[in-house]
Amino acid sequence: MARWIADWHPDDPAFWERDGKRVARRNLAFSILAEHVGFTVWTLWSIVAAKMGAFDFTTDQLFWLVALPNLIGSALRIPYTFGPARFGGRTFTVVSALLLLIPAVLLGVAVSDPGTPYWVFLVIAATAGFGGGNFASSMANITYFYPQHKQGSALGLNAAGGNIGVSSVQLVMPLVIGAFGLAAAGWFWVPFVVVAAACAWFFMDNLASAKASPGSSGRWPARRRRG
Repeated sequence: MARWIADWHPDDPAFWERDGKRVARRNLAFSILAEHVGFTVWTLWSIVAAKMGAFDFTTDQLFWLVALPNLIGSALRIPYTFGPARFGGRTFTVVSALLLLIPAVLLGVAVSDPGTPYWVFLVIAATAGFGGGNFASSMANITYFYPQHKQGSALGLNAAGGNIGVSSVQLVMPLVIGAFGLAAAGWFWVPFVVVAAACAWFFMDNLASAKASPGSSGRWPARRRRG
């Protein structure tokens, strides 16, 4: 199934009212879902590290398990910004969401064995940085769907929906871990990741008119002008 939109002119009022608004809102809704899940996985280690009493790790070692996802996620935001323009917003959202299965599944497996070496946890924590990169690709993608005078509100909603994922982790994870054990911190998010990826696949769109270049880094990617 391929869904590419070749004719997209959101700054045309007639086009926006006729077709653009409906399509843009649909893409925004499922972008928020995917970004929210990305933030939950990205910040998961802030809770998990505090619950690893069964492992003989020092305070400094636990600190690095919390810090590493933030470092990797921040670095990934640079290439992720150009992902939607290069591969399509729908396509990149699906792939970036599915990548979250790696840190979620590996976390569930690793904490089940008290003998898991520390370096393995470092690798798993690093892969959680995928969720941080999702923020940049999601924001860049939604920019293309909205007319310039509506981009601020759309991006605000998109960012807010993602950042609420931090609160979701803080509220839900202690309850989940307390009820089902530390491994559940990883397995719990697997179905949500699958749902977010599936929704992106079935309900989001790629825009052929989306265009970004390295020169646009540091600001929102530019939209290709109509000839």
